[in-house]
Amino acid sequence: MTWRKRIFDLFFASLLIVFLGPVLLLLLGWLLLKEGRPLFYVAERMKTPDQSFSLWKLRTMTVVDRDAGVSGGDKRARITRTGAWLRSKRLDEFPQLWNILKGDLSFVGPRPPLRQYVEAHPELYAEVLKSRPGVTGLASITYHRHEAALLARCTSAAETDAVYSRLCVPMKARLDLIYQRHQSMCFDFAIVFQTIGNIFLRRG
Repeated sequence: MTWRKRIFDLFFASLLIVFLGPVLLLLLGWLLLKEGRPLFYVAERMKTPDQSFSLWKLRTMTVVDRDAGVSGGDKRARITRTGAWLRSKRLDEFPQLWNILKGDLSFVGPRPPLRQYVEAHPELYAEVLKSRPGVTGLASITYHRHEAALLARCTSAAETDAVYSRLCVPMKARLDLIYQRHQSMCFDFAIVFQTIGNIFLRRG
């Protein structure tokens, strides 16, 4: 990560926390009334092929004793009504501003993968994770809908894992590497604005 990109992340993350902090407090109060505790979902993600971190999100699913793998059709019934709304606006990712301040994430980069996929595709992620993972990225804005459609058809955890590993991982990695080769501050701004635009289009 360049020093310009790090300064960009620190400045805008701090700015958003100051101005949108009251919104987060309202969301937490609303979640507490609607869904109860826990309010946050904390999961292991990989920052480098051999370094993990705790990714923070607002909880959008019912709690189970053991949870693994990406979300597919097999987990659809666990998404709460409140959680579905938060996901549609990407407000569940608000706590990741803390991850940005800590240096775990950037605003723009490849989405941080689960350890199981890094271990299953070591050569691929050795290249992808040369970029700092991000809250959004080229793969997020161009492939998210197709990925969601593929995984929504899955009816078991094993099927979800197989489809994600066989189809989604290689395609997302290809897009992440395109971003890596052409990364610039202008490109980052374009991806951020496209992400915001996609949220409003989804709402419409």
